[in-house]
Amino acid sequence: MRFEEAVARLDRRQPEHMPEPSLDRIRAVTGLLDDPQLTYPTIHVTGTNGKTTIARAGADISCAHGVKTGLFTSPHLRTVRERLALCGVEISEQEFAEEWAHLEPYLEVVDAQEHGASTYFEAITALAFLWFADKPVGLAVVEVGMGGSWDATNLVAGDVAVIGEIGLDHPELGSSVQEVATEKAGIIKPGKTVVVREQPDEALKVIEARATDVGATVLLEERDWEVVVRLPAVGGQQFRVRGAYETYDELFLPMFGEHAVRNVAAAIVAVESIVGHALDPDLTRGAIDVLRIPGRLEVITRAPLIVLDGAHNPGGAEALARTLTESFTWSRMHVVLAVSSNKDVDGVIAALAPMADVWYPAQNESVRSFPAEHVAERIAATDGRVADLGTVEESLAAARDAAATDDLILVTGSLYTVADARRAMGGS
Repeated sequence: MRFEEAVARLDRRQPEHMPEPSLDRIRAVTGLLDDPQLTYPTIHVTGTNGKTTIARAGADISCAHGVKTGLFTSPHLRTVRERLALCGVEISEQEFAEEWAHLEPYLEVVDAQEHGASTYFEAITALAFLWFADKPVGLAVVEVGMGGSWDATNLVAGDVAVIGEIGLDHPELGSSVQEVATEKAGIIKPGKTVVVREQPDEALKVIEARATDVGATVLLEERDWEVVVRLPAVGGQQFRVRGAYETYDELFLPMFGEHAVRNVAAAIVAVESIVGHALDPDLTRGAIDVLRIPGRLEVITRAPLIVLDGAHNPGGAEALARTLTESFTWSRMHVVLAVSSNKDVDGVIAALAPMADVWYPAQNESVRSFPAEHVAERIAATDGRVADLGTVEESLAAARDAAATDDLILVTGSLYTVADARRAMGGS
């Protein structure tokens, strides 16, 4: 089987349709495969914002210490191969095709059963489980797709769970922070460890109650670990972390924003927890020195400054606004905004409105994207100045035409928006 054929067969499982939360399909598939996801230890990462940073940092730190580490993240910007990597190297086209050929007959068996056909995300999750077992990896770092309890990834052993910042995002997860936290706390496994970023009180109560119920150990930010120093630096930030076993000095992260540093600190503690002792400071420092995550405060060009960020909810947009103010200067800000239809577009707009001079409402290539006209209506309701409407490519071109060399062009609202912008600018 060729890679293109495998991807086409996977894509036929879009759009996802799950009438009610269920692990029945993914459990049936992995059962037929003899549960490959249980053949290696796992760090399981959830949260409303920041989980990809935590997952990537954790995998890179583990790899730097000589552990053959698999990483599963979502969504992808360029190719589905981005979702599966081994120590920074994406799965090859050949291996993807081979794993799909191995997996598909089992998917078809389950498709014919009473629970219905497996979704796109269930299929790619099963493929990741299988590939990691076939390599085999010494550790897998697995990012939750959405939520926790009912996410397809929640069949992993979850030797260490990490819960990043929790807020409102997907309406499917609940209408309150408490409801969202209940769903995300579902990844905490009996007798295991959970590393927890600082949380709203209502979320922390839920997490601690779940940990108590299942006998899990909680390592809480600012109690059991913390970022003790953070200083702006050229191209990023310098910081110090008090971990669970050791304090790590003179760390440099080539990313911007306090939230990024705190997410990397959570990753350090997660890797400490999985190995059960302090990490090598030099190896840890080396892994963080080169950490880069596309679509997270990603600077594409200067003069004018163009920044891409996948902030897709109010919390992410608020963190983005704080980071821009702290890390950059500009004359006027042009915002290209395309948001998925199940997101709080008003909350995203409100977070960015105080600094936005002109808006370019857009529609990205995702089937879930709000029409540009709808985004424009919501911006106009805040008295924001609306310029051209169109695709992300068209809106970005209009912003570049209008921007002066000392202006900032921000492209945000979704990782799908970021992906469209990167393609428009000739990036991969």
